[in-house]
This record gives sequence, structure tokens and C-alpha cells, in this order.
Amino acid sequence: MEIERKYLITQPPAGYSSHPYHFIEQGYLSTEPVVRVRREDDVFYLTYKSKGLLEREEYNLPLTRESYEHLIKKADGHILTKRRYLIPLEDSGHLTIELDVFEGRFKGLVLAEVEFPEREEAERFIPPSWFGEDVTFSGDYQNSRLSRLP
Repeated sequence: MEIERKYLITQPPAGYSSHPYHFIEQGYLSTEPVVRVRREDDVFYLTYKSKGLLEREEYNLPLTRESYEHLIKKADGHILTKRRYLIPLEDSGHLTIELDVFEGRFKGLVLAEVEFPEREEAERFIPPSWFGEDVTFSGDYQNSRLSRLP
């Protein structure tokens, strides 16, 4: 189960790029239901996600590089590329901000996601002051939706 909040970021915090990051490339074989192939650095997998905004089921299946390269060519819409910076959330003790800085077609878009172990914790979450608009429930910034933009 994936439980996450998502925020639009207009001004990332100073020094964000000094944090560890992953390079991510992903494409969507289907957006209803969501079936995605992703390369995260040198790890490859296929993901299924159920419907939902704050909370949804998610399953990952490992892929070989060859399988990924075959499937990414079959993706509908745009291939998304981004750097995901992992920033510890101070005072939480266990949460991490995943700061997605998009490249390519969506260069300039920055989103922050925070995943939670329980729905109640996600509902009580108070974001850092540098977070912008909470877009969790709009769906407009879901990667699967971005992939379909004209």
C-alpha cells in the first residue's frame, strides 16, 4: 500500500542538490489502470498502481535491462525523466521528502512527495514552510497524467 502526500514546489530549499538522488526514467504502458516501467539508476521494474490519490495499492516486479528497454519503447505518451533527491524530514525521525526535479519536456517542474506508514499520519501531516500547494487530491500532477499531456 502506498500512502503519500504530494506538493507543488516553486522554490526548492537551498542546498537540496547536495542530498543523495536517483535518476529516474519512466513510461506508462497503461494509465487506467496504471502500469509503469521505470529505470531508477541501474535498477529496472514494472509497477501496477490501483486507483486512488492519497492511498492506493502498488506492486513492483523486477525487470532486466533488456526487458525494460523493450517495454519502454511501447510506452504511451511522454517518457518522464527526473532526479529524485532524498531529503530527511527534520523532526519526524522516519520520514523522507522525495524531491522530484523534472528534466526534458517538464523541465522546471518540481514536486515533493512524502510517503507515510499510516493514513492517519498522512492526514495529520504539516508540511515544511517551503512546500507549495498541496496537489495530493487534484490528480493533476500524477506522473501518469503528466505523461498524457499534449
